Amino acid sequence: MLDLRPNCECCDRDLPGNSQDALICSFECTFCKDCSEQHLKGQCPNCGGELVKRPPRAVEKLVKYPASTKRVLKEHGCPSH
Repeated sequence: MLDLRPNCECCDRDLPGNSQDALICSFECTFCKDCSEQHLKGQCPNCGGELVKRPPRAVEKLVKYPASTKRVLKEHGCPSH
């Protein structure tokens, strides 16, 4: 089961478990759509993997299987390209 991390690692934007704007790599590094498009060009700055749309978890499933509350933030934000 995915952790569904609660924020973008670059800009700290909230990305709830049912967000349509969250992207992840295969290691579940999590970024918002804007940072992915504007700064990262669809590539994870941590592992170099492709960023793909994170599947949203249905609201009723979030009750039983909540998203993670552990925020992860890159110390210096997004790298500029």
